[in-house]
Amino acid sequence: MAVIAVTVLVLCYFYSYGVTGENEPIQTFVIPHSHMDVGWVYTIQESMHAYAANVYTSVTEELSKAKDRRFIAVEQEFFRLWWDTVATNTHKRQVRQLVKEGRLEFIIGGQVMHDEAVTDLDDEILQMTEGHGFLYETFGVRPQFSWHVDPFGASATTPVLFALAGFNAHLISRIDYDLKDTMQKEKKLQFVWRGSPSLKEKQQIFTHTMDQFSYCTPSHVPFSNSSGFYWNGVALFPDPPKDGVYPNMSLPVTKETVHAYAQTMVENIKQRAAWFRTNHVLWPWGCDKQFYNSSVQFNNMDPLIKYINQNSKEFGVTVQYASLSEYFQAIYQSNLVWELRGSEDFLPYSTEPHQAWTGFYASRNVLKGVARQASSQLHAAETLFARYRISFPDGPVAKDWALDKLRALRWAVSEVQHHDGITGTESPKVADMYLQHLMQAMMGVEELLAALFLLPHNLDIPRILSSHYHRKGVHQTLEQHVIVYNPLAWNITTIINVTVTFPTAAVFDDDGHPVLAQIQRSAQSNVTYDLFIVVDLGGLQHRKYLIKFSDKPCSGRPKCGWTYEAKGVLFERRHVQEWTKTGRRLLPVLNECYKLMFDQDTNLLHSITYLKEKRRVRMTQDFWEYHANGDVQAGPISDNYIFSTNGSAVRAYKAVEMEIIPGKIVSEIRQYFYREENDKNYTYSITTRVPECFGTGLRCHRLEQTYSLGPLHLNTEIVLRTSTALHNNRTLYTDDNGYQMMKRPYRKFTNNTLARNYFPMVRTAYIEDDLSRLVLISDRAHGVSSQANGQLEVMLHRRLWNNLAWNLGYNLTLNDSSVVRPTLWMVLGSIGATSTLYQKEAIELQHRPVIMPIDQPQKPRQEKEPRGSSPVRSVILPPNLHLLSLSIPGWNYSSNHDVHLSHIHSGKDLHMEPDYDRVLLRIMHLFEEGEDPELSKPVTINLKDVLQGIGEVKVLEERSLTGTWDITSLQRWKWKTADNLETKNKRCQACGEETFTVTISPKEIRTFFVHFGSSNF
Repeated sequence: MAVIAVTVLVLCYFYSYGVTGENEPIQTFVIPHSHMDVGWVYTIQESMHAYAANVYTSVTEELSKAKDRRFIAVEQEFFRLWWDTVATNTHKRQVRQLVKEGRLEFIIGGQVMHDEAVTDLDDEILQMTEGHGFLYETFGVRPQFSWHVDPFGASATTPVLFALAGFNAHLISRIDYDLKDTMQKEKKLQFVWRGSPSLKEKQQIFTHTMDQFSYCTPSHVPFSNSSGFYWNGVALFPDPPKDGVYPNMSLPVTKETVHAYAQTMVENIKQRAAWFRTNHVLWPWGCDKQFYNSSVQFNNMDPLIKYINQNSKEFGVTVQYASLSEYFQAIYQSNLVWELRGSEDFLPYSTEPHQAWTGFYASRNVLKGVARQASSQLHAAETLFARYRISFPDGPVAKDWALDKLRALRWAVSEVQHHDGITGTESPKVADMYLQHLMQAMMGVEELLAALFLLPHNLDIPRILSSHYHRKGVHQTLEQHVIVYNPLAWNITTIINVTVTFPTAAVFDDDGHPVLAQIQRSAQSNVTYDLFIVVDLGGLQHRKYLIKFSDKPCSGRPKCGWTYEAKGVLFERRHVQEWTKTGRRLLPVLNECYKLMFDQDTNLLHSITYLKEKRRVRMTQDFWEYHANGDVQAGPISDNYIFSTNGSAVRAYKAVEMEIIPGKIVSEIRQYFYREENDKNYTYSITTRVPECFGTGLRCHRLEQTYSLGPLHLNTEIVLRTSTALHNNRTLYTDDNGYQMMKRPYRKFTNNTLARNYFPMVRTAYIEDDLSRLVLISDRAHGVSSQANGQLEVMLHRRLWNNLAWNLGYNLTLNDSSVVRPTLWMVLGSIGATSTLYQKEAIELQHRPVIMPIDQPQKPRQEKEPRGSSPVRSVILPPNLHLLSLSIPGWNYSSNHDVHLSHIHSGKDLHMEPDYDRVLLRIMHLFEEGEDPELSKPVTINLKDVLQGIGEVKVLEERSLTGTWDITSLQRWKWKTADNLETKNKRCQACGEETFTVTISPKEIRTFFVHFGSSNF
């Protein structure tokens, strides 16, 4: 997406600049590219039809005509669609040759150019792995450079992931306008980035920041009213013009115009050269939706390049077509010592004083939520299918059908990570497209999960489900069976919630034993009930539960099982204008960890005491709203991207009701916020669940909150404001993509201070003082800020419209009238105590147990002889290690690179069946160096022992992050830095039992291919 307003300064001076001598010409690398948004304004289908397919067809044909031409291909989704549905055999042969020669170069190589602010680590890795697997299997190539030119700000996690994937250099563009200006003047646009404070030099990467012209060719030429250097014009939707004439086609390069073109280009090259330390200039040629007619593009640039080179002494410049690798190779060979950058990121991002791109952190809350749900479901299905394949290689679940279901969801989850996807900055029809693709693929994986749960032994399902439960003489009521699966490699005891339509229920496990449960009227509906069940599950284990229903209240322990029927107490509605005296009537809600006090004069939270240290923290929570301007004539606006407010937030409600439901498993506090005093229906709500975990093994520190917000009034932006007595000095901590925490001190600016102090929260945010820390953990991305001392506010929902012509022209409106229901978990405690908790809590929120009802409530089936249950063996990692991935990718290539290349270049039929035996395993250390005295230590594990619950590990190969490199052969470039520390690649290798023993250091992500022998079933 291009939103770049840059005026080309036509300078009237010529000079020569370079590090190796004043007389040497500036070496210019013209990099042809097309920025192809996987979404944004137009759907993928519309883009493929209008221009994207033509890009690859025409580029392939034109590169084949001249050896010096180059092109970089970035986003893989369009290329893969073209390759699979459009490319002829001739095109495919040409592409293979061009790739082999390095003239068509794949950059980044992921499915999309992912956003960096609101994407989760899991999904960034997924979309890269999807693209890299295709490229390596098909062409034997492994991208080694990035081109992150359009994400709205740059995360410190991204360079770490790219380094882990084997990249040699990283390229970014969108950073704060004032910071970029300073870096240009000081020639500091290039540096070596150590994005992780724990991994440091081990995963450092050279980073190039694009100058103020960014990724688009400067379009102003003084001799023409049309844009310059865009000879194929502007793409037309919905159909390409039949005559090939597009709007705004640049003036052709002729004998009459070539000198003027050359002069303009050289002046721009020299302006850019002044901002860099070497005499190499990266000159991007292209922009959004370019090169759909590559013939006219190259036929005009060819003579222009020739003319400049023929007059290079006069101009002081040489020009060549180049791939990105050729440019970075030249920089690397300059052998300079580069400045270091630590783990600071480039977020948030502003383009000018009143344009802080912090609104998109909260845009399209529903899409952000569904994307994360889909990712979670995918993780669960991947782990389950991997276990199934190892245990039942000839089982009744067809492996090709299963892999198709998984691949569809991989594709959908990857696609929405695009920087105009999960960001919420797309048009409404594109948002609908993402949701449709996600929901369709999730339905397919739901079918797969059901098959994997029910079919592994190919047994009679009614018998296995009903055999344990029925005893003679017990009244038979309606019953339902539910399977619960733990997708994490930790043992868990937790509470699940099953929505039911009966007021009474008893729950039994798969051995017929009663299970602790609680039932109450649902928070979101008057016709359903919430059935809370305490479940104990080993790592990667699932269990079956039987629920027996009744329309009548239960009496007598045998029939009720261990289910408590909870009843609520409703408190009188309190009007804000009557809050003259507060804090007089406090109502406690306690568990083993906390005492929460609620104020009956306001119906708001009053304080929380964490009991272990007997420390009370004053705290309230409620909803506030920012009012946005929708008229560009009246001042700065808020839109999908930008947050700009007319002033401070105002209270979003005038009255509050409260209901408390004391329970034996969970106590629930429901607060309803009314926009007007006498409204019948509430606009906002907070449902807080306090686990009553006495003697159950449940951890009591997690306060689960679910919110309901909307529909909103137009041009309002709603925040949950948690106001505390913590002395945080408005300093905030938020996560970068769920990987690492970033300190966010409050900064003052001449303009727009409020919006520029908003930050993305993907999983976690917290505030703290010397004694206490308040942590919020999220199930989707939001914007978060600390606008006052002790305050933590989370932007949960936005509804906006404005009359900016650009937004109206592209239909980039955010008139989002939906009701959203995000979840946050809250943890309060000492800094030491919360440091051991929040990483695992964030993962447990993301990967909650999968709950699958496998039938509808019905009469009991006929009793049959009981069968002994044989639950699968658990897989358990230490508490500071997380099973990031366990999947069967299906890509079929030899682990030996030379063997794989010989197969590709043999010319034989390259259609290969998927590899169902290779398992991709990733394990991540959750803690930073020094974060915790014990949990921050390196951990040594024997993977053969850890994975024995799945099967017998026969072969273990360590790989790069996306699996395409054997780690022993990966030699990344070693860039010189002031401290002279080098990138290290120490890894397990060789043969024998020690191969299975791995030591994982703080924040490491280790990736392996695993081959299993016989299963333990």
